[in-house]
Amino acid sequence: MGAGIVECDVTFTRDRELVCRHSQCDLHTSTDILATPLAAKCSEPFTPAVFDPATGTRIKAASAKCCTSDITLAEFKTLRGKMDAADPDAATVAQYLDAPPGGRADLSGRRGTLVTHKESIELLRALGVKMIPELKAPSMPMPYQGKYRQEDYAQQMIDEYKAAGVAAADVRPQSFNLDDVLYWLQHEPAFGTRAVYLDDIDPTDGDPDNDHAPTLAELRALAAQGVRIVAPPMWALLSIDSRRRIVPSQYAVDAKAAGLDIITWTMERSGPLDSGGGWYYQSIAPVIDNDGDMLTVLDVLARDVGILGIFADWPGTVTYYANCMGRK
Repeated sequence: MGAGIVECDVTFTRDRELVCRHSQCDLHTSTDILATPLAAKCSEPFTPAVFDPATGTRIKAASAKCCTSDITLAEFKTLRGKMDAADPDAATVAQYLDAPPGGRADLSGRRGTLVTHKESIELLRALGVKMIPELKAPSMPMPYQGKYRQEDYAQQMIDEYKAAGVAAADVRPQSFNLDDVLYWLQHEPAFGTRAVYLDDIDPTDGDPDNDHAPTLAELRALAAQGVRIVAPPMWALLSIDSRRRIVPSQYAVDAKAAGLDIITWTMERSGPLDSGGGWYYQSIAPVIDNDGDMLTVLDVLARDVGILGIFADWPGTVTYYANCMGRK
């Protein structure tokens, strides 16, 4: 679909091998682990939903928790991937796994091959694309097993690119943890100067420390530490002016003033846009009412905000825009 750089979300197994997974603890919804003997190793076993017998109202949702750190790499490789979904009303494992993936095409009958981080490097190199791995936050306290430190984890990811002979110019390591980016800047500067500091700003998560954009002074402080790229969600870069036009937000203006490049996320993750677009469009929801608005948003991000790139779950739309507008 024209993507020039592709992501592996990096996490680790019980024997501290790196694998690609969106979250360290999503195996119960994104693989068949609960239907295999490995279910016995999950952090939390499958528990069926509980309903009020009188009203039929669900009292407790079906649940499970299975992490890559619950199993070894060899065990991880026996699993098959599926679309990330689960049925909260399930009474059985089969029902739990067979949930419809709301808002997406139903590919539940297909099973994918799980890959290690090393395998992702070879795959993406064979496809002729660059790489933008994200070091995922561990789901348990570090150091893991008493000796595997966050620094070891951050270094291990870079070491696998170096061992594979991948040039630093073809990799943009990313993390929501500023300390990871600073570690790469200090210990692996060829990779660190290309690193992406992800901003998880979210006024809806109930965390007051995470509900506001950084100030110009804070952005300049990041730049002074060597950070070159910030990556907030796309809504954080957009606002509406007095004429109801979509324009760059103060965050976007300040990031540029601080000398920072910008990558943003995520296009094509919101489903139909006829009712405001949801979380990814929250700052401009009053002017979002049809699917074509995503092209308007993309145009503002590309031309007015001046983003370096954008993550997309369906890259074809961004490629269409880039080709049409003569942009990389």
